[in-house]
Amino acid sequence: MSNYKTVFFTLGILQIILGIFMLIPVTVQFFYGEIDSSFFGASIVTIIFGTLFFLSNIDHNKKLNLQQAFLLTALSWLSIAIFGSLPFIFSNAEFSFTNAFFESMSGITTTGSTIISNLETMPKGILFWRAILQWLGGIGIIVMAITLMPIMNVGGMQLFKISNTDSSEKILPKSKEIALRLIIIYSGLTALCAISYKILGMNFFDSLTHSMTTIATGGFSNYNESIGFFDSFSIEISAMVFIVLGSIPFISYIKFLSGDKKIFFSDTQIKSFIKIIFFSIVILTIYLIINDTSQLSVRSIFFNVISILTGTGYVNAQFDNWGGFPIVLFLGLMFIGGCAGSTTCGVKIFRIQILYSFILNQLRKIIYPKGIFVLKYNKNPVDNKFIASIISFIYLYLVIFLIIAALLSLTGLDLITSISGAATSISNVGPGLGSIIGPNGNFSSLPDMSKWILSIGMILGRLELFAILVLFLPSFWRN
Repeated sequence: MSNYKTVFFTLGILQIILGIFMLIPVTVQFFYGEIDSSFFGASIVTIIFGTLFFLSNIDHNKKLNLQQAFLLTALSWLSIAIFGSLPFIFSNAEFSFTNAFFESMSGITTTGSTIISNLETMPKGILFWRAILQWLGGIGIIVMAITLMPIMNVGGMQLFKISNTDSSEKILPKSKEIALRLIIIYSGLTALCAISYKILGMNFFDSLTHSMTTIATGGFSNYNESIGFFDSFSIEISAMVFIVLGSIPFISYIKFLSGDKKIFFSDTQIKSFIKIIFFSIVILTIYLIINDTSQLSVRSIFFNVISILTGTGYVNAQFDNWGGFPIVLFLGLMFIGGCAGSTTCGVKIFRIQILYSFILNQLRKIIYPKGIFVLKYNKNPVDNKFIASIISFIYLYLVIFLIIAALLSLTGLDLITSISGAATSISNVGPGLGSIIGPNGNFSSLPDMSKWILSIGMILGRLELFAILVLFLPSFWRN
Protein backbone atom coordinates (compact mmCIF):
# COMPACT_ATOMS: atom_id res chain seq x y z
CA MET A 1 0.00 0.00 0.00
CA SER A 2 3.05 2.30 -0.24
CA ASN A 3 1.57 3.91 -3.37
CA TYR A 4 -1.33 5.14 -1.26
CA LYS A 5 0.62 6.74 1.58
CA THR A 6 -0.53 10.22 0.60
CA VAL A 7 -4.15 9.04 0.63
CA PHE A 8 -3.96 7.58 4.14
CA PHE A 9 -1.80 10.46 5.40
CA THR A 10 -4.51 12.89 4.27
CA LEU A 11 -7.25 10.69 5.76
CA GLY A 12 -5.38 10.78 9.06
CA ILE A 13 -5.31 14.59 9.03
CA LEU A 14 -9.04 14.72 8.23
CA GLN A 15 -9.86 12.36 11.09
CA ILE A 16 -7.77 14.37 13.53
CA ILE A 17 -9.59 17.54 12.45
CA LEU A 18 -12.94 15.75 12.82
CA GLY A 19 -11.93 14.58 16.31
CA ILE A 20 -11.07 18.13 17.32
CA PHE A 21 -14.44 19.37 16.05
CA MET A 22 -16.10 16.71 18.24
CA LEU A 23 -14.84 18.58 21.30
CA ILE A 24 -16.77 21.74 20.36
CA PRO A 25 -20.20 20.34 21.38
CA VAL A 26 -18.72 19.65 24.84
CA THR A 27 -18.94 23.40 25.51
CA VAL A 28 -22.62 23.27 24.53
CA GLN A 29 -23.14 20.31 26.88
CA PHE A 30 -21.44 22.22 29.68
CA PHE A 31 -23.54 25.35 29.11
CA TYR A 32 -26.85 23.40 29.07
CA GLY A 33 -25.90 21.01 31.87
CA GLU A 34 -25.85 17.91 29.66
CA ILE A 35 -22.30 16.78 30.33
CA ASP A 36 -21.55 13.14 29.46
CA SER A 37 -18.64 11.26 27.88
CA SER A 38 -20.15 10.82 24.40
CA PHE A 39 -18.28 13.54 22.52
CA PHE A 40 -15.09 13.24 24.52
CA GLY A 41 -14.98 9.47 23.97
CA ALA A 42 -15.82 9.79 20.27
CA SER A 43 -13.13 12.46 19.90
CA ILE A 44 -10.46 10.30 21.52
CA VAL A 45 -11.28 7.29 19.31
CA THR A 46 -11.31 9.41 16.15
CA ILE A 47 -8.06 11.23 16.96
CA ILE A 48 -6.30 7.95 17.83
CA PHE A 49 -7.24 6.38 14.49
CA GLY A 50 -6.32 9.59 12.68
CA THR A 51 -2.94 9.76 14.42
CA LEU A 52 -2.19 6.15 13.48
CA PHE A 53 -2.94 6.88 9.82
CA PHE A 54 -0.90 10.07 10.03
CA LEU A 55 2.20 8.61 11.68
CA SER A 56 2.29 5.37 9.67
CA ASN A 57 2.28 7.32 6.40
CA ILE A 58 4.29 10.39 7.41
CA ASP A 59 6.99 9.60 4.82
CA HIS A 60 4.55 10.01 1.91
CA ASN A 61 5.75 11.57 -1.34
CA LYS A 62 3.35 14.55 -1.13
CA LYS A 63 1.93 13.78 -4.58
CA LEU A 64 -1.52 12.65 -5.58
CA ASN A 65 -2.19 11.05 -8.95
CA LEU A 66 -5.61 10.69 -10.55
CA GLN A 67 -6.23 7.18 -9.23
CA GLN A 68 -5.37 8.24 -5.69
CA ALA A 69 -7.56 11.35 -5.99
CA PHE A 70 -10.62 9.18 -6.64
CA LEU A 71 -9.76 6.88 -3.75
CA LEU A 72 -9.14 9.78 -1.37
CA THR A 73 -12.44 11.41 -2.31
CA ALA A 74 -14.49 8.28 -1.63
CA LEU A 75 -12.66 7.25 1.55
CA SER A 76 -12.78 10.79 2.98
CA TRP A 77 -16.56 11.00 2.91
CA LEU A 78 -17.06 7.40 4.00
CA SER A 79 -14.63 7.61 6.93
CA ILE A 80 -16.05 10.93 8.13
CA ALA A 81 -19.57 9.45 8.00
CA ILE A 82 -18.42 6.42 10.02
CA PHE A 83 -16.49 8.33 12.68
CA GLY A 84 -19.07 11.11 12.63
CA SER A 85 -21.65 8.57 13.81
CA LEU A 86 -19.72 7.83 17.04
CA PRO A 87 -21.18 10.77 19.06
CA PHE A 88 -24.67 9.50 18.21
CA ILE A 89 -23.77 5.94 19.22
CA PHE A 90 -22.08 7.01 22.47
CA SER A 91 -24.89 9.40 23.44
CA ASN A 92 -27.75 8.68 25.83
CA ALA A 93 -30.24 9.04 22.95
CA GLU A 94 -29.92 5.31 22.17
CA PHE A 95 -29.10 5.42 18.46
CA SER A 96 -28.61 2.07 16.74
CA PHE A 97 -25.57 1.86 14.44
CA THR A 98 -27.83 2.02 11.39
CA ASN A 99 -29.61 5.15 12.64
CA ALA A 100 -26.37 6.77 13.76
CA PHE A 101 -24.68 6.12 10.41
CA PHE A 102 -27.76 7.34 8.49
CA GLU A 103 -27.87 10.58 10.51
CA SER A 104 -24.12 11.10 10.09
CA MET A 105 -24.18 10.37 6.34
CA SER A 106 -27.20 12.66 5.94
CA GLY A 107 -25.27 15.37 7.76
CA ILE A 108 -21.91 15.17 6.00
CA THR A 109 -23.56 14.93 2.56
CA THR A 110 -25.77 17.93 3.51
CA THR A 111 -28.87 15.86 2.70
CA GLY A 112 -30.89 16.78 5.77
CA SER A 113 -32.96 13.59 6.09
CA THR A 114 -33.31 12.59 9.72
CA ILE A 115 -34.36 9.57 11.75
CA ILE A 116 -34.99 11.69 14.87
CA SER A 117 -38.74 11.78 15.45
CA ASN A 118 -38.76 14.41 18.22
CA LEU A 119 -36.01 16.98 17.74
CA GLU A 120 -37.22 19.19 20.59
CA THR A 121 -36.26 16.54 23.18
CA MET A 122 -32.79 15.87 21.72
CA PRO A 123 -29.74 16.94 23.78
CA LYS A 124 -28.34 20.25 22.60
CA GLY A 125 -24.93 18.65 22.00
CA ILE A 126 -26.42 16.22 19.47
CA LEU A 127 -28.29 19.03 17.69
CA PHE A 128 -25.09 21.06 17.51
CA TRP A 129 -23.11 18.09 16.18
CA ARG A 130 -25.66 17.59 13.39
CA ALA A 131 -25.15 21.23 12.39
CA ILE A 132 -21.35 20.86 12.50
CA LEU A 133 -21.51 17.80 10.24
CA GLN A 134 -23.53 19.70 7.64
CA TRP A 135 -21.26 22.73 7.88
CA LEU A 136 -18.17 20.57 7.35
CA GLY A 137 -19.90 18.73 4.50
CA GLY A 138 -20.72 22.05 2.84
CA ILE A 139 -17.18 23.41 2.81
CA GLY A 140 -15.86 19.95 1.94
CA ILE A 141 -17.93 19.64 -1.22
CA ILE A 142 -17.07 23.21 -2.30
CA VAL A 143 -13.33 22.60 -2.01
CA MET A 144 -13.61 19.23 -3.75
CA ALA A 145 -15.83 20.57 -6.56
CA ILE A 146 -13.45 23.44 -7.32
CA THR A 147 -10.08 21.73 -6.85
CA LEU A 148 -10.44 17.96 -7.34
CA MET A 149 -13.44 17.21 -9.55
CA PRO A 150 -12.36 19.32 -12.55
CA ILE A 151 -9.10 17.36 -12.66
CA MET A 152 -10.91 14.05 -12.15
CA ASN A 153 -13.09 14.78 -15.23
CA VAL A 154 -16.25 13.88 -13.34
CA GLY A 155 -19.50 14.47 -15.21
CA GLY A 156 -18.39 17.56 -17.13
CA MET A 157 -16.83 19.28 -14.09
CA GLN A 158 -13.63 19.65 -16.17
CA LEU A 159 -15.32 22.75 -17.62
CA PHE A 160 -14.53 24.50 -14.34
CA LYS A 161 -10.77 24.03 -14.28
CA ILE A 162 -9.24 27.07 -12.67
CA SER A 163 -6.20 26.82 -14.90
CA ASN A 164 -5.39 24.89 -18.04
CA THR A 165 -2.07 23.94 -16.47
CA ASP A 166 -3.74 22.00 -13.67
CA SER A 167 -2.53 18.41 -13.49
CA SER A 168 -3.20 15.58 -11.11
CA GLU A 169 0.37 15.81 -9.77
CA LYS A 170 -0.25 19.41 -8.65
CA ILE A 171 -3.54 18.91 -6.83
CA LEU A 172 -2.34 19.35 -3.25
CA PRO A 173 -0.23 22.54 -3.61
CA LYS A 174 -2.90 24.22 -5.74
CA SER A 175 -5.68 23.24 -3.36
CA LYS A 176 -4.17 24.83 -0.26
CA GLU A 177 -4.32 28.41 -1.51
CA ILE A 178 -7.82 28.06 -2.98
CA ALA A 179 -9.19 26.12 0.01
CA LEU A 180 -8.03 28.82 2.44
CA ARG A 181 -9.89 31.51 0.49
CA LEU A 182 -13.02 29.36 0.28
CA ILE A 183 -12.98 28.62 4.02
CA ILE A 184 -12.70 32.35 4.82
CA ILE A 185 -15.62 33.21 2.50
CA TYR A 186 -17.72 30.28 3.75
CA SER A 187 -17.07 31.16 7.41
CA GLY A 188 -17.84 34.81 6.75
CA LEU A 189 -21.20 34.00 5.18
CA THR A 190 -22.01 31.69 8.10
CA ALA A 191 -21.23 34.44 10.61
CA LEU A 192 -23.38 36.96 8.72
CA CYS A 193 -26.25 34.47 8.59
CA ALA A 194 -25.98 33.77 12.34
CA ILE A 195 -26.00 37.50 13.14
CA SER A 196 -29.02 37.98 10.88
CA TYR A 197 -30.96 35.15 12.56
CA LYS A 198 -30.09 36.49 16.04
CA ILE A 199 -31.23 40.02 15.19
CA LEU A 200 -34.47 38.70 13.69
CA GLY A 201 -35.50 36.78 16.82
CA MET A 202 -33.75 33.41 17.11
CA ASN A 203 -31.93 32.64 20.34
CA PHE A 204 -28.13 32.32 20.20
CA PHE A 205 -28.08 28.52 19.92
CA ASP A 206 -30.72 28.35 17.18
CA SER A 207 -29.12 31.18 15.20
CA LEU A 208 -25.73 29.46 15.29
CA THR A 209 -26.94 25.97 14.34
CA HIS A 210 -29.37 27.17 11.67
CA SER A 211 -26.76 29.46 10.12
CA MET A 212 -24.43 26.49 9.66
CA THR A 213 -27.11 24.34 8.03
CA THR A 214 -28.40 27.25 5.92
CA ILE A 215 -25.08 28.13 4.26
CA ALA A 216 -24.41 24.41 3.78
CA THR A 217 -27.89 24.11 2.18
CA GLY A 218 -28.27 21.09 4.46
CA GLY A 219 -31.54 21.83 6.22
CA PHE A 220 -31.03 20.18 9.61
CA SER A 221 -33.20 22.08 12.08
CA ASN A 222 -33.66 21.87 15.85
CA TYR A 223 -37.42 21.54 15.50
CA ASN A 224 -39.82 19.07 13.91
CA GLU A 225 -41.54 21.95 12.08
CA SER A 226 -38.20 23.12 10.66
CA ILE A 227 -38.03 26.87 9.95
CA GLY A 228 -41.83 26.91 10.14
CA PHE A 229 -41.46 26.59 13.93
CA PHE A 230 -40.46 30.26 14.20
CA ASP A 231 -43.41 31.45 12.08
CA SER A 232 -41.42 34.54 11.17
CA PHE A 233 -41.53 36.10 7.71
CA SER A 234 -38.31 38.03 8.37
CA ILE A 235 -36.43 34.88 9.40
CA GLU A 236 -37.67 33.10 6.28
CA ILE A 237 -36.50 36.00 4.08
CA SER A 238 -33.07 35.85 5.72
CA ALA A 239 -32.98 32.09 5.20
CA MET A 240 -33.86 32.45 1.51
CA VAL A 241 -31.15 35.08 0.98
CA PHE A 242 -28.41 32.98 2.56
CA ILE A 243 -29.62 29.75 0.93
CA VAL A 244 -29.23 31.47 -2.44
CA LEU A 245 -25.79 32.77 -1.42
CA GLY A 246 -24.77 29.21 -0.56
CA SER A 247 -26.18 27.90 -3.85
CA ILE A 248 -24.18 29.96 -6.32
CA PRO A 249 -20.62 29.00 -7.40
CA PHE A 250 -18.17 29.92 -4.66
CA ILE A 251 -15.50 30.56 -7.27
CA SER A 252 -17.65 33.60 -8.14
CA TYR A 253 -16.90 35.06 -4.72
CA ILE A 254 -13.17 34.64 -5.33
CA LYS A 255 -13.49 36.29 -8.75
CA PHE A 256 -15.53 39.12 -7.23
CA LEU A 257 -12.91 39.77 -4.55
CA SER A 258 -10.23 39.62 -7.26
CA GLY A 259 -11.84 42.50 -9.14
CA ASP A 260 -14.55 41.00 -11.34
CA LYS A 261 -17.43 43.06 -9.93
CA LYS A 262 -19.93 41.92 -12.58
CA ILE A 263 -19.46 38.17 -12.08
CA PHE A 264 -22.79 37.67 -10.27
CA PHE A 265 -24.65 39.27 -13.17
CA SER A 266 -22.66 37.73 -16.02
CA ASP A 267 -22.29 34.10 -14.93
CA THR A 268 -24.56 31.88 -17.03
CA GLN A 269 -25.30 29.45 -14.20
CA ILE A 270 -26.33 32.15 -11.76
CA LYS A 271 -28.66 33.79 -14.27
CA SER A 272 -30.33 30.46 -15.08
CA PHE A 273 -30.58 29.63 -11.38
CA ILE A 274 -32.52 32.84 -10.72
CA LYS A 275 -34.73 32.25 -13.77
CA ILE A 276 -35.64 28.73 -12.60
CA ILE A 277 -36.63 30.10 -9.18
CA PHE A 278 -38.71 32.88 -10.76
CA PHE A 279 -40.58 30.71 -13.26
CA SER A 280 -41.19 27.93 -10.71
CA ILE A 281 -42.75 30.43 -8.32
CA VAL A 282 -44.91 31.96 -11.06
CA ILE A 283 -46.10 28.57 -12.36
CA LEU A 284 -46.88 27.26 -8.87
CA THR A 285 -48.71 30.46 -7.92
CA ILE A 286 -50.88 30.33 -11.06
CA TYR A 287 -51.66 26.66 -10.42
CA LEU A 288 -52.77 27.29 -6.84
CA ILE A 289 -54.84 30.32 -7.84
CA ILE A 290 -56.68 28.29 -10.46
CA ASN A 291 -57.13 25.10 -8.45
CA ASP A 292 -57.23 25.92 -4.76
CA THR A 293 -56.95 29.46 -3.39
CA SER A 294 -57.20 28.16 0.17
CA GLN A 295 -53.70 26.67 -0.22
CA LEU A 296 -52.26 29.84 -1.78
CA SER A 297 -49.49 31.43 0.24
CA VAL A 298 -46.93 33.37 -1.75
CA ARG A 299 -44.67 33.32 1.27
CA SER A 300 -44.73 29.51 1.42
CA ILE A 301 -44.35 29.17 -2.36
CA PHE A 302 -41.24 31.36 -2.43
CA PHE A 303 -39.63 29.63 0.52
CA ASN A 304 -40.29 26.02 -0.45
CA VAL A 305 -39.34 26.46 -4.12
CA ILE A 306 -35.96 27.90 -3.11
CA SER A 307 -35.46 25.31 -0.37
CA ILE A 308 -36.28 22.30 -2.55
CA LEU A 309 -34.40 23.49 -5.66
CA THR A 310 -31.23 24.08 -3.65
CA GLY A 311 -31.59 20.82 -1.75
CA THR A 312 -31.73 22.65 1.59
CA GLY A 313 -34.89 20.92 2.74
CA TYR A 314 -36.18 23.54 5.17
CA VAL A 315 -39.98 23.70 5.10
CA ASN A 316 -42.58 26.17 6.36
CA ALA A 317 -45.68 24.43 4.99
CA GLN A 318 -46.99 20.97 4.16
CA PHE A 319 -46.54 21.35 0.41
CA ASP A 320 -47.50 17.73 -0.24
CA ASN A 321 -51.11 18.84 0.43
CA TRP A 322 -51.04 21.33 -2.44
CA GLY A 323 -52.05 18.78 -5.05
CA GLY A 324 -50.49 16.51 -7.65
CA PHE A 325 -48.78 19.11 -9.85
CA PRO A 326 -46.72 20.76 -7.05
CA ILE A 327 -45.42 17.30 -6.09
CA VAL A 328 -44.28 16.66 -9.67
CA LEU A 329 -42.76 20.16 -9.86
CA PHE A 330 -40.86 19.74 -6.60
CA LEU A 331 -39.66 16.31 -7.73
CA GLY A 332 -38.27 17.96 -10.86
CA LEU A 333 -36.62 20.73 -8.83
CA MET A 334 -34.98 18.09 -6.64
CA PHE A 335 -33.25 16.67 -9.71
CA ILE A 336 -32.12 20.03 -11.08
CA GLY A 337 -30.34 21.32 -7.99
CA GLY A 338 -28.19 24.45 -7.81
CA CYS A 339 -24.94 25.62 -9.36
CA ALA A 340 -21.72 23.65 -9.73
CA GLY A 341 -19.09 24.68 -7.18
CA SER A 342 -21.69 25.44 -4.51
CA THR A 343 -23.00 23.48 -1.53
CA THR A 344 -26.01 22.24 -3.52
CA CYS A 345 -26.37 18.89 -5.23
CA GLY A 346 -28.64 17.44 -7.93
CA VAL A 347 -27.82 17.22 -11.62
CA LYS A 348 -26.61 20.86 -11.51
CA ILE A 349 -27.78 23.72 -13.67
CA PHE A 350 -24.79 23.80 -16.02
CA ARG A 351 -25.53 20.24 -17.17
CA ILE A 352 -29.16 21.13 -17.86
CA GLN A 353 -27.98 24.17 -19.82
CA ILE A 354 -25.53 22.22 -21.96
CA LEU A 355 -27.99 19.38 -22.58
CA TYR A 356 -30.60 21.94 -23.65
CA SER A 357 -28.14 23.62 -26.04
CA PHE A 358 -27.07 20.23 -27.40
CA ILE A 359 -30.67 19.26 -28.17
CA LEU A 360 -31.26 22.61 -29.90
CA ASN A 361 -28.17 22.07 -32.03
CA GLN A 362 -29.38 18.60 -32.98
CA LEU A 363 -32.71 20.07 -34.12
CA ARG A 364 -30.90 22.76 -36.12
CA LYS A 365 -28.82 20.09 -37.85
CA ILE A 366 -32.01 18.35 -38.95
CA ILE A 367 -33.31 21.60 -40.43
CA TYR A 368 -29.93 22.66 -41.86
CA PRO A 369 -27.99 19.42 -42.63
CA LYS A 370 -24.98 21.30 -44.01
CA GLY A 371 -24.85 23.85 -41.21
CA ILE A 372 -22.03 24.03 -38.68
CA PHE A 373 -23.19 24.73 -35.14
CA VAL A 374 -20.70 25.24 -32.32
CA LEU A 375 -22.00 24.59 -28.82
CA LYS A 376 -20.79 27.22 -26.38
CA TYR A 377 -21.03 27.64 -22.63
CA ASN A 378 -20.23 30.97 -21.01
CA LYS A 379 -19.05 32.08 -24.49
CA ASN A 380 -16.48 29.25 -24.60
CA PRO A 381 -16.80 26.33 -27.09
CA VAL A 382 -17.68 22.94 -25.60
CA ASP A 383 -16.26 19.92 -27.39
CA ASN A 384 -17.85 16.50 -27.85
CA LYS A 385 -15.89 15.01 -24.95
CA PHE A 386 -17.59 17.32 -22.47
CA ILE A 387 -20.99 16.76 -24.02
CA ALA A 388 -20.57 12.97 -23.87
CA SER A 389 -19.49 13.24 -20.23
CA ILE A 390 -22.56 15.30 -19.31
CA ILE A 391 -25.03 13.11 -21.21
CA SER A 392 -23.59 9.96 -19.63
CA PHE A 393 -23.82 11.58 -16.18
CA ILE A 394 -27.49 12.51 -16.60
CA TYR A 395 -28.30 9.07 -18.01
CA LEU A 396 -26.53 7.33 -15.13
CA TYR A 397 -28.20 9.68 -12.64
CA LEU A 398 -31.65 8.65 -13.85
CA VAL A 399 -30.73 4.94 -13.98
CA ILE A 400 -29.42 4.96 -10.41
CA PHE A 401 -32.50 6.88 -9.27
CA LEU A 402 -34.72 4.16 -10.74
CA ILE A 403 -32.58 1.40 -9.19
CA ILE A 404 -32.74 3.03 -5.74
CA ALA A 405 -36.52 3.51 -6.07
CA ALA A 406 -36.94 -0.15 -7.08
CA LEU A 407 -34.78 -1.36 -4.17
CA LEU A 408 -36.74 0.79 -1.72
CA SER A 409 -40.00 -0.66 -3.00
CA LEU A 410 -38.59 -4.15 -2.42
CA THR A 411 -38.10 -3.27 1.26
CA GLY A 412 -41.85 -2.69 1.55
CA LEU A 413 -42.17 1.06 0.99
CA ASP A 414 -45.10 2.47 -0.97
CA LEU A 415 -44.66 4.04 -4.42
CA ILE A 416 -44.55 7.73 -3.42
CA THR A 417 -42.17 7.03 -0.53
CA SER A 418 -39.88 4.92 -2.74
CA ILE A 419 -39.75 7.45 -5.58
CA SER A 420 -39.38 10.56 -3.42
CA GLY A 421 -36.95 8.76 -1.10
CA ALA A 422 -34.74 7.84 -4.04
CA ALA A 423 -34.94 11.40 -5.38
CA THR A 424 -34.21 13.04 -2.04
CA SER A 425 -31.22 10.77 -1.34
CA ILE A 426 -29.46 11.01 -4.70
CA SER A 427 -30.25 14.74 -4.91
CA ASN A 428 -29.35 15.33 -1.22
CA VAL A 429 -32.53 17.28 -0.53
CA GLY A 430 -33.79 16.09 2.85
CA PRO A 431 -37.55 15.69 3.11
CA GLY A 432 -39.38 13.43 0.71
CA LEU A 433 -43.05 13.32 -0.18
CA GLY A 434 -46.01 11.53 1.33
CA SER A 435 -47.18 10.90 4.87
CA ILE A 436 -44.06 9.03 6.04
CA ILE A 437 -41.05 11.06 4.86
CA GLY A 438 -42.94 14.21 3.79
CA PRO A 439 -42.23 17.80 4.91
CA ASN A 440 -43.18 17.15 8.54
CA GLY A 441 -42.27 13.46 8.62
CA ASN A 442 -38.95 11.67 9.16
CA PHE A 443 -37.15 8.48 8.21
CA SER A 444 -37.25 6.74 11.62
CA SER A 445 -39.98 4.25 10.72
CA LEU A 446 -38.24 2.99 7.58
CA PRO A 447 -36.70 -0.52 7.66
CA ASP A 448 -32.95 -0.62 8.32
CA MET A 449 -32.33 -1.92 4.81
CA SER A 450 -34.09 1.15 3.38
CA LYS A 451 -31.85 3.41 5.45
CA TRP A 452 -28.71 1.71 4.12
CA ILE A 453 -29.95 2.01 0.54
CA LEU A 454 -30.70 5.69 1.10
CA SER A 455 -27.26 6.21 2.68
CA ILE A 456 -25.62 4.75 -0.43
CA GLY A 457 -27.75 7.07 -2.56
CA MET A 458 -26.62 10.06 -0.48
CA ILE A 459 -22.89 9.48 -0.99
CA LEU A 460 -23.37 8.62 -4.67
CA GLY A 461 -25.26 11.86 -5.26
CA ARG A 462 -22.89 13.99 -3.19
CA LEU A 463 -19.79 12.71 -4.99
CA GLU A 464 -21.25 13.03 -8.49
CA LEU A 465 -21.73 9.27 -9.04
CA PHE A 466 -18.57 8.59 -11.06
CA ALA A 467 -16.21 9.36 -8.17
CA ILE A 468 -17.63 6.29 -6.41
CA LEU A 469 -18.58 3.97 -9.27
CA VAL A 470 -15.19 4.17 -10.99
CA LEU A 471 -13.63 2.46 -7.97
CA PHE A 472 -15.53 -0.74 -8.83
CA LEU A 473 -13.99 -1.05 -12.29
CA PRO A 474 -11.06 -3.54 -12.35
CA SER A 475 -9.45 -1.57 -15.18
CA PHE A 476 -9.25 1.49 -12.93
CA TRP A 477 -6.81 -0.28 -10.61
CA ARG A 478 -4.46 -1.40 -13.36
CA ASN A 479 -1.34 0.73 -13.76
